[in-house]
Amino acid sequence: MVLHIIRGIFLLTILALTYSVATSEIGIKGLGSGSQLTFFMIIPLMVGMIVVAADLLWRRKNLRAIGGLFFGLLAGLAIAYVLGLVVELIADVFPGEHTSVAAMIKTLIVTISVFVCVTFVMQTKDDFRFIIPYVEFAKQAKGARTMLLDTSVIIDGRIADMAETRIIDSELIVPRFVLAELQAIADSADKLRRNRGRRGLDVLNRLQKSDKIDISILDTHVREVDSAGDVDNKLLALARHVGGRVVTNDYNLSKIAQLRGVEVININDLANALKTVVLPGESITVKIIKPGEEPSQGVGYMADGTMIVVDQGRDHIGEEIAILVTSTLQTSAGRMIFGRWEESSAAQR
Repeated sequence: MVLHIIRGIFLLTILALTYSVATSEIGIKGLGSGSQLTFFMIIPLMVGMIVVAADLLWRRKNLRAIGGLFFGLLAGLAIAYVLGLVVELIADVFPGEHTSVAAMIKTLIVTISVFVCVTFVMQTKDDFRFIIPYVEFAKQAKGARTMLLDTSVIIDGRIADMAETRIIDSELIVPRFVLAELQAIADSADKLRRNRGRRGLDVLNRLQKSDKIDISILDTHVREVDSAGDVDNKLLALARHVGGRVVTNDYNLSKIAQLRGVEVININDLANALKTVVLPGESITVKIIKPGEEPSQGVGYMADGTMIVVDQGRDHIGEEIAILVTSTLQTSAGRMIFGRWEESSAAQR
């Protein structure tokens, strides 16, 4: 929308400047008849329309930075000043009644230079920091490093609960290709996948409405990202490009990210780290839900979902009993606790 306004101002500026030059005393003297005056005004306008049409065909636009507009304006004026000096030198070499023509050429140079520089900087600001270090036209993030969300972690939904606790102080980034994958899942013919996709869109909408975090949709075009292949590879390439961290609950993606040197935050690992710590020798109360794999075992669960395997607990299914913790086991699927019915443990002792 803003670029369309810039294009309109660009064309109006060309028309106004050429009309001002043509109707001035010097312009009237140099042009003469009204047909020449009209022709003098139409040519710059047509040139401006050609420039705008070329810009429309080059559709990699990402208008977010006011700094890009400012820098492009300065660069365009600097280039126009240098080219204007060249035009003056040429006019001095060929003296004659060329004052109005030279003025028109300088006007076109100024307008086109500013327009091209502004649009170029605003469309390539993602790569601009490679040219000038420490200059990056992007939103100022709260935390030190941004966090890029994977499709799986958005569908999971726990990231929204984490955001409500204000523990996240970095900016959350959802790449456009992740959003496209989420929309494709929501439009799937499979009912389960469709429900998962719609849940992900609801979670994303909840994150955008939250005032406790900063979240944005990143629509970037970087060569190494576009050529990365599937969504996971694009996400890792983008994380390397922006120096961010990938947030996911995909075990395979976590391993690949570690191999490629990309920092990753796995929500499942975080959930396991926050589970209640139980040490061997402690006594806890658990409700036996179902029988275990061994003939005498019963299985129960803590409030955080940790599985507890109780020896001599098969006969107490549906009951809450006190057990003595004997050992714990940490696996990729989570933590498991092994214990023995406390009365049988006392009898053994």
